[in-house]
Amino acid sequence: MPDLHDATRGRLLYGADYNPEQWPEETWQEDVRLMRQAGVTTVTVGVFSWARLEPTPGAYEFGWLDRLLDLLHAHGIGVVLATPTASPPPWLGHLHPETLPRAENGTTVWYGSRNQFCPSSPTYRRHAAAITEQLAARYGAHPALVMWHINNEYGTHCWCDATAAHFRRWLRDRHGTLDGLNSAWGTAFWSQHYADWDEILPPRQAQYIRNPAQLLDFARFTSDALLECYTAEHAVVARHSPAVPVTTNHMPFWRGQDGWAWAKEQDVVALDIYPDPADALGAQHGALVQDLARSLAGGPWMLMEQAAGAVNWRPVNRPKPAGLMRLWSLQAVARGADAVCFFQWRQSRQGAEKFHSAMLPHSGPRNRVYREAAALGADLDRLGPAVAGAPVPADTALLHDWDAWWAGEQPGRPSELLDYRENVTAWHRALWEANHTTDLAHPAADLTRYRMVVIPSLYLLTDTALDNLAHYVRTGGTLVCGWFTGVADHQDRIRPGGVDARLLDVLGLAAVHQWWPLNEGETLRCTGTEDFPSSLWAEELETAGAETVARYADGDLAGLPAVTRHAYGAGAAWYLSTRPEPDALRALLTRAARAAGLRPTVEGLPAGVEAVRRGELLFLLNHGPEQAKCEVPGHWDDLLTGHRLAATVALERHGAAVLRPAAP
Repeated sequence: MPDLHDATRGRLLYGADYNPEQWPEETWQEDVRLMRQAGVTTVTVGVFSWARLEPTPGAYEFGWLDRLLDLLHAHGIGVVLATPTASPPPWLGHLHPETLPRAENGTTVWYGSRNQFCPSSPTYRRHAAAITEQLAARYGAHPALVMWHINNEYGTHCWCDATAAHFRRWLRDRHGTLDGLNSAWGTAFWSQHYADWDEILPPRQAQYIRNPAQLLDFARFTSDALLECYTAEHAVVARHSPAVPVTTNHMPFWRGQDGWAWAKEQDVVALDIYPDPADALGAQHGALVQDLARSLAGGPWMLMEQAAGAVNWRPVNRPKPAGLMRLWSLQAVARGADAVCFFQWRQSRQGAEKFHSAMLPHSGPRNRVYREAAALGADLDRLGPAVAGAPVPADTALLHDWDAWWAGEQPGRPSELLDYRENVTAWHRALWEANHTTDLAHPAADLTRYRMVVIPSLYLLTDTALDNLAHYVRTGGTLVCGWFTGVADHQDRIRPGGVDARLLDVLGLAAVHQWWPLNEGETLRCTGTEDFPSSLWAEELETAGAETVARYADGDLAGLPAVTRHAYGAGAAWYLSTRPEPDALRALLTRAARAAGLRPTVEGLPAGVEAVRRGELLFLLNHGPEQAKCEVPGHWDDLLTGHRLAATVALERHGAAVLRPAAP
């Protein structure tokens, strides 16, 4: 099975989506000249070219793509060739309206934008396979080809009749019998018992709250249905070019796909990352998504898309100030990226994304953005031999599971304010600010290599995951577990007693008697070694061996445990029944980390400076508003400047250093 190394070959890939069909061919010569000047190694081609490649059914026009790939190869630029199946041409929807997705209320989602396909439609799949076969047969041996890129940002949902039939087949495979399905879905409630498979529909618009287990299974099914589309096209291109790696690009930390399942089918994990330049925590968002990408890949990954400047889809779209493009790109490399790419190369003059930035902006190569992009290309060229393929060590894991995300955010829960993504972000932020490099891991994965494992909140945990957590702590691990965890099983049944007994035993709790959600803006005061405010959630705990680290100091729970710690086997388990404010959460996780024998990557750094080790290199990244001086004992060579440094490293605003221990 090929992987990213087969494309990088000891260097860092650098480039962008390239959409030359939007421009006259005479522009292509200027493009490749400026790409070479900017250090571009690789471009992604053909993502949205289906209508150009197949303007009418079965009539293919490849001449322009032949000339383009030959031109790129002649200039030493590799091609990530996309299958164009994310955006079917209008003729497909016009001639075959059954390929168009239907919304929950039955309305048709028409062509005129992109991603207008039903993943369960046999007609769509047949046409997608045909264009993929044509591309793979023609270009599978082209010398410019370095990678295949299937579709783009899979995310289509559909509730049509073809989807209903596909859903029923999926349910038969999962549950076996109608009795098994009725049991799993709890259909005794509200007279929902199914007597025939044909009665079962996707969870379409309904009068009131829909069956939670049905919604959970439909989320799983939708991810699997899209994955079937990916694997079908993957199989076609791999048959023609078995040594060329295949990928698709995921949206950042997105709810719609089970990334753990998808990563198993990809030769290369690729993500798109678009932090907001106006967000003071934009770098932390980037770090979270980068850590997720590295964890899905189990090593180096590909940054398929980022913005060179402003995007076009926020209410207010701010450009990146000078230096930020470089800083965030280097952050991705620090956290495991072996490819740094943008959407897109040349800024579009027409269409929905004409205000989305590009490496080559409307005003041309004199623009600061292009000049910074060229400088970044030179930086990545210098770093490539020292960093490509190198691991990113992490002694801490944050547990994340799409099933728990899907189940935990459905209607009818104790609080609609519980936001899975926000909660994961808050816990990751605490670790990021403390400079503890963190992997994300599935709760049933092997956790033995981590000194500390944290669970922000996993409402749903399988029996396998619960046994895994107990084994991890019993054999010496440190677990820090957040509220509303281990409540439901794999089919969203509430565990006997409200929280699984195995988890209660690990945590040293007798029971969680009441979940006590807080109103928006409501806080509680907690007291322990230090007092701190908390918000969002609280719980009425009864301990059974756990020591109380902090208590609720006011409100209806005053005097009861808020944070506990329990020695279990050779390890320890902490429980946070409420959400401490950010500084307190960071302090608690830092305290648990120190008790587990962990230290930050570099201690004593100024606020806003991120430190990450990759291989033998130390990346220092200044996300703060002003210059920062960092004390880093020893002698170092800065690979970005070529300077030798001793003990103190000065970083300008948006500055970075990539340090290698100096030879004696």
